[in-house]
Amino acid sequence: MASTPPDREVITACIDGSANTVAVCDAAAWAGRSIDAPIRFLHVIEPDGTSTAGAGDRLLEDMRNRAVNRGALAVDVQQRHGSLVETLQSCEPETRLFVIGRRGVDNAGGDPVLGSQVEAVARTITRPILTTVGVFTPPERWMLAFDGSVVAATAVARVARSPILKDLPGHVVMVGEDTNVNRAQLEAAAADLRTAGHVVTYHLLRGDVVEALLTFCLSAGVGLMVMGAFGHSRVRGFFVGSNTERMITRSSVPLLLLR
Repeated sequence: MASTPPDREVITACIDGSANTVAVCDAAAWAGRSIDAPIRFLHVIEPDGTSTAGAGDRLLEDMRNRAVNRGALAVDVQQRHGSLVETLQSCEPETRLFVIGRRGVDNAGGDPVLGSQVEAVARTITRPILTTVGVFTPPERWMLAFDGSVVAATAVARVARSPILKDLPGHVVMVGEDTNVNRAQLEAAAADLRTAGHVVTYHLLRGDVVEALLTFCLSAGVGLMVMGAFGHSRVRGFFVGSNTERMITRSSVPLLLLR
């Protein structure tokens, strides 16, 4: 399917026909309205996949219509052949935000499991990635997982600059010891976000990182979790080792991953 090059950065939403495709579409439409960006739906036919060009064309057109019905003003569609990760890498220069589902067509049934290529995408792509799960509902509150690292500080700066969460109340959450250093870092992060116009509170929690964050997310009615990918502290465990699947598969809300 032909596509014209965008004249400004787009939201690239990856759809594959899985049960999560509608959530990806709805999340992309919400993000597009929030940051005033055009949307490009991307369907990748991989060499060993079961998708066909005809089925992809129909899927893309359905998602285009759905996004327009949800307020998206500029929607493009594109179908490519090749590796998903390599295709997304080629799209990076013109992409402001990627949207991808956490369950792919190859694992649509059974227990919640990581979409077969989500981790590979998260390790490779440097642009922000919004991952969806289940039915997407526009968030009313958000939280940022903060650990005081350079990666976490970068995430704070990116959230501060972006309009996507500007009108929503937020929380900055650290899991660690109750020390003066940790509290000072939390206060500084919250101050930076408030200076940028966000309404935020901060929280210092004890316990296991993943368990504490998931419990807080549920108790505070958080609809979107923000975290820096590939940090250099315990939060780094989100994307290496066993905590990768543990965090992504257990979260019931979308995750916004920032590099």
